[in-house]
Amino acid sequence: MMLSVVTAVYNAESIVDTLVDELIKHITPVFDSFEIILVDDFSLDNSWEKIETLSERFPVVKGIKLSRNFGQHYALTAGLDHAKGDWVVVMDCDLQDHPSEIPKMYAIANQGYHMVVASRQNRKDSFDKRFFSYLFWKVLSYFTDSKINGTVANFGIYHRKVINAICSMREQNRFFPTMINWVGFKRGTMMVEHNKRHSGKSNYTMKKLLKLATDIILVNSDKVVMLFVKLGLVIFLLSIAVGVFYLVQKILDRTTVLGFTSIMISVWVLGGLIIFILGIIGLYIGKVFEGVKGRPVYIIEKTSNTA
Repeated sequence: MMLSVVTAVYNAESIVDTLVDELIKHITPVFDSFEIILVDDFSLDNSWEKIETLSERFPVVKGIKLSRNFGQHYALTAGLDHAKGDWVVVMDCDLQDHPSEIPKMYAIANQGYHMVVASRQNRKDSFDKRFFSYLFWKVLSYFTDSKINGTVANFGIYHRKVINAICSMREQNRFFPTMINWVGFKRGTMMVEHNKRHSGKSNYTMKKLLKLATDIILVNSDKVVMLFVKLGLVIFLLSIAVGVFYLVQKILDRTTVLGFTSIMISVWVLGGLIIFILGIIGLYIGKVFEGVKGRPVYIIEKTSNTA
């Protein structure tokens, strides 16, 4: 039985040594054969040099360097495409999800599950990150009409069947948790203690989270368009009611000269609403355009110890 561990690395030169040491320490007693795939998402520090050194020191460490910064979930895709294990662990590289949990998840998976995901308890992130993360998952759950557990992220152990299904999905916009939800299979959950970040800080800014949420919603849901269809219907019905009102006023000879203010408010409100709705439709068309171009999900610049 072989295990693959896949993690995306970005500006983590101070972490990868400890990460690899901890992984080897906790995996070796359980698995006779394993590999650790570190995917460098075009880091700006010396992360790739560290990965190359580790791959020379440990034959189980394999490095992949992308040609530019594609994003965490694209880097994970590159790692999953190269993973050979019967079971695959996906995790972040910051050690907030600790490698010591992997044998526990594997023990639960052997009870008949195709995957076991980690539910993070007592998160050690800052208040603003926890708040925006909570808001992110709530909005995502609403627009995708699915129950998404905000305590579950990437960390988990997945059977080869699950990974093959994920790898078969080649859409341009990728987000691992929603892809896992979509493929199905029997799923278990294990509570894990969330650790403090080993060093550095998260690369997910509010701007990046907002863009990520927008991309995921547009790709996985047409609910935004349906909401505006309903809004348009409400405005149409209101306009009929207003039209009937003024027709009655005309019949009863109670017509008054309409004021400039009311006309301008109506024009600006309806004009702004139309432009906004057209913008939403344009975003959907843009995502379709990205998909039909058929570009690769990622591009590899170089590898280390992957032959």
